[in-house]
Amino acid sequence: MHESSKSVFHKIKDSRYATRYIVGDGIDIGAGEDTIGQYYEFFPLMRSCRGWDLPDGDAQMMASVADATFDFVHSSHCLEHMRDPKEALENWLRILKPGGHLVCLIPDEDLYEQGAWPSPFNDDHKHSFTIFKKTSWSPVSINLTQLLSSLSADVEIKKIELMDATFRYQLNQRIGVERFDQTRTTVGECAIEFVLKKIG
Repeated sequence: MHESSKSVFHKIKDSRYATRYIVGDGIDIGAGEDTIGQYYEFFPLMRSCRGWDLPDGDAQMMASVADATFDFVHSSHCLEHMRDPKEALENWLRILKPGGHLVCLIPDEDLYEQGAWPSPFNDDHKHSFTIFKKTSWSPVSINLTQLLSSLSADVEIKKIELMDATFRYQLNQRIGVERFDQTRTTVGECAIEFVLKKIG
């Protein structure tokens, strides 16, 4: 819930978001009502940010959006809903201008799904993600490092980070449950964030 809003807390501590990553005219894919554009005061170089969700079209294809339209693309907890995450990323990079940045958050499979598939907290998740593992308990696990290295677009990886600063690793044991969706709390992030710069 409100994962874009939660991410603002770590974004405002890193000047790169306000001065490099979230700059110019952008689009927030899969944002619903929680678009990063509502935080324009924290990103003063952001001119505009269009929200994109189901009524606007297929987020995997972005067929109605022309190539090289936006200075930045933001997406929070949308890629896991795509049929083909690689194709989605290729199209999100397609609509990005050269020199622009893609800022993307996805749920980490161990923090969010917590060893269970199908996802116990969202039955529309089609894939689970990890930064990198030799093996995974998930039958649909995607290693993010391998996914990014397979992209056809020329990109520079600016950041990959496990966003677990507000994840309470002992919470399940303390409250006596096997699994608990910490994204339901006001602070809990269970995410991986990566930032790509489009070179050409």
